[in-house]
Amino acid sequence: MAKKTAKRKAAKKKAAKKKPARKKSAAKKAAAGRKSAGSKSAKSKAALGSRDDLLHYLAQMCRIRFFEEKVFELLAQDLIKGASHVYAGEEAVAVGACAGINHDDYITSTHRGHGHCLAKGGQLRPMMAELCGKETGYCRGRGGSMHIADVAEFNLGATGIVGSNIPVATGAALAQKMQGTGRIVVCFFGDGASNNAAFPESLNVASVWKLPVVYLCENNLYGMSVSVERASATKDIADKAKGYNVPSEIVDGQMVLTVRDAVRAAAERARAGEGPQLIEAKTYRYYGHSRSDPRKYRTKEEEAYWRGRDPIKLFEQVLLENGIATQKELERIEEQCQAEVDDAADFAVNSPDPDPATLLEGIYA
Repeated sequence: MAKKTAKRKAAKKKAAKKKPARKKSAAKKAAAGRKSAGSKSAKSKAALGSRDDLLHYLAQMCRIRFFEEKVFELLAQDLIKGASHVYAGEEAVAVGACAGINHDDYITSTHRGHGHCLAKGGQLRPMMAELCGKETGYCRGRGGSMHIADVAEFNLGATGIVGSNIPVATGAALAQKMQGTGRIVVCFFGDGASNNAAFPESLNVASVWKLPVVYLCENNLYGMSVSVERASATKDIADKAKGYNVPSEIVDGQMVLTVRDAVRAAAERARAGEGPQLIEAKTYRYYGHSRSDPRKYRTKEEEAYWRGRDPIKLFEQVLLENGIATQKELERIEEQCQAEVDDAADFAVNSPDPDPATLLEGIYA
């Protein structure tokens, strides 16, 4: 662990000396002109939130990042079988969104859902054990990477079918309205899912019935290897909501506080009976679609630009500039989170496999 920490510190120093790439990619143009809301100039210190909350956001993002790096490592060692879609680079969206809602509000997740589960209160050990197909996992090793659910934390689960969670979130929002619970639903989905028929059908129903749901598009610019610019007739996914009389907003998905504030406002609007809202968070995944993806469809300049807008580094800068934490405190948080992830990996790898005699358990109600 000490070696990893030393390497991480060295990498940070090296990155700090590097000048940002001057070449403007399509991704950079899309993000140009947006204010980094959450920075010292954009917010008063009090508006940032309590110190405990802010440090909690950082720890959550670090846990997700280190968890995903460990997942990639275990995939390479074949200790995790099959496909796994890592969330590294998009941490601010999941953490910001879950910070903007109540604990008993619901979420629905996607095939790239590890970050959503952890941000909603998921535990590292059963998460990693589930990915490794172990009995100690959330779904006793039956669900794997793309089907983790944690109903105790109001996470209705992930799905491997693109866009299929959008009508699930809409139905869950209908249930909340009919039962008068006062709860809302946040539906995570990717840019590619907005081209699926489930998307317009759900937005139409939610708008007509004024359902308490926030549709949160994580636009990481690619659906598998296809650029959103080639796959979507509209430049911004947010524009697709206009046809259904659903208000929409575009936010910087690399800034955790920006996402938090946008989701919080949309959630309160939905809770007040004013219906759904679509938020498009512009973000980026660092790794390929899955472990077999060499990312040949992306340029090194584009990847370097987004690495330069790393959500963890950007938020640490906010914390330092506003006197919320010292550099040593930030390093301690990173070290603690790395230790927790290492512990989860050891727990998962050494957990028992499911007993074949229990194979049919849970299939029939």
